[in-house]
Amino acid sequence: MQIVHYGHACVMLETGGARILLDPGVFSEGFDTERELDAVLITHQHFDHIDEKRLPGLLEANPGAKLFVDPGSADIVRKLGLEHEVARPGDAFQLGDTNVEVVGGQHAVIHPEVPVVRNVGYVFGGGAFYHPGDSFFVPEQKIDVLGLPTGAPWLKAAEAVDFMRTVAPRVAVPIHEAVLANPAMHYGLFTNLAPEGTEVLVASRGEATKLS
Repeated sequence: MQIVHYGHACVMLETGGARILLDPGVFSEGFDTERELDAVLITHQHFDHIDEKRLPGLLEANPGAKLFVDPGSADIVRKLGLEHEVARPGDAFQLGDTNVEVVGGQHAVIHPEVPVVRNVGYVFGGGAFYHPGDSFFVPEQKIDVLGLPTGAPWLKAAEAVDFMRTVAPRVAVPIHEAVLANPAMHYGLFTNLAPEGTEVLVASRGEATKLS
């Protein structure tokens, strides 16, 4: 098995018998040039995990690829007119020679005032690779390689370390890192949750910003 990382949460697994793309979102680059995919898997509905503009073209260019989505993403792909199967925790299916088990169920908490959406993780090959989506769900299987969330509005570095220690994989591959270089998601969260009377003012780097 080998992995290709397209930035943020998007990775492709090549198992020898299947080519599987996970979470092609708006922060990821290059995944839309992939061909001969066997499946595309989505962990949850957030735009950094499912790019509604590029997903239809990706599937059109890969007519043999099956689309699996979590329950919360089903409405999105239905509106796009895409054939799909809904993956729920406890489900299992086969892609080529690789067994896929669906785990988890909920997204990690961003803030108590932000609704928690559904999120599934995917365990491949009995634990050969685990993509948790946006969660710290620890599966029952012994995990060989973990896709380790690295930066997000719902994540502290200490939590990521503790998650890695609990799962205790042989290899941890950092993923979900784009927000570290692109803090706009955090700025939007601060703006949406700011108390009345507070303005979130993003200062331009290297330029004077008027404060009053």
